[in-house]
Amino acid sequence: MTKQIAAIPGDGIGQEVLPAAIDVLEALDRDFEFVEGRAGNAVYEREGTPLPEETRELAREADATLFGAAGELAADIILPLRQDVESFANIRPARAYPGVDAVKPETDLVFVRENTQGVYAGFESDLTDDVATLTRLITKDASRKIAEYGFEYADEHDADRITVAHKANVMRKTDGLFVDTAAEVAEEMDVEYDEALIDALAMHLVLHPEDYDVIVTPNLAGDVLSDLAAGLVGGLGMLPSANVGDDNALFEPVHGSAPDIAGEGVANPSAMILSAAMMLEYFDYDEDGQRVRNAVETVLEDGPRTPDLGGDASTEEFTDAVLEQL
Repeated sequence: MTKQIAAIPGDGIGQEVLPAAIDVLEALDRDFEFVEGRAGNAVYEREGTPLPEETRELAREADATLFGAAGELAADIILPLRQDVESFANIRPARAYPGVDAVKPETDLVFVRENTQGVYAGFESDLTDDVATLTRLITKDASRKIAEYGFEYADEHDADRITVAHKANVMRKTDGLFVDTAAEVAEEMDVEYDEALIDALAMHLVLHPEDYDVIVTPNLAGDVLSDLAAGLVGGLGMLPSANVGDDNALFEPVHGSAPDIAGEGVANPSAMILSAAMMLEYFDYDEDGQRVRNAVETVLEDGPRTPDLGGDASTEEFTDAVLEQL
């Protein structure tokens, strides 16, 4: 059966890395229909909105969405899109790949981040010209859902260790609810896990990332800690991600639009292609997902490499090498 994929390039290098991922997907023996959606700064300048309702509807109706990159208006694009596909979990693997100069080559872990609440729920206000407030939202239902997903993900991927990250020693009500709910779920599912304060965890990740496997986190913590982990494995250009809901999902590289190199044809498409591999696994095309991942890893190790990895290959040359491996 044909899978309809909403393909939204967005800004900057999104216009270059998303076509690379589509080329890889089209090389597989799968029936995909790609429908392009408009979003980004240029769309805002033309239409007065960075995310037209037509694009939002496309994401809602598609079987999955591939998103390239967002620029200055990211909060007005990617956050609504994540809501449109009703994603509650943001999955961010951070691992060192062969051939990539990594600060900590032993890093191989996954963040399972709550994707709907926390400070990203958007409850901000101005009390006066000099005082602004932000309300942090945590609910038991959302905490239960991300804990169940994280523990199930760890089991499916044979994780050796599950860590629940929090700051309940300070945010006693909100993170307290998050931690208490995770404990209830762990007891019901007979899951062994440990807890870590977010600030201490940041330090330990830098020193000993090999000690961690699956980390379940609230929204903001997952965003910050996964970016920290990116620094251990060669940068944001190496991190794919999935935003998963009950019936829909969106896949995107963690990196931004990189306006300094946009249009030069030298962007590293690894994270975008690896995000497409996560989409394949979401569709239960596990063998194809692993084939794509293996092809990317071989090219990262043997070359050619893009300039951010010390080479001089173009985006197209890197993609062609991945296709040759497939």
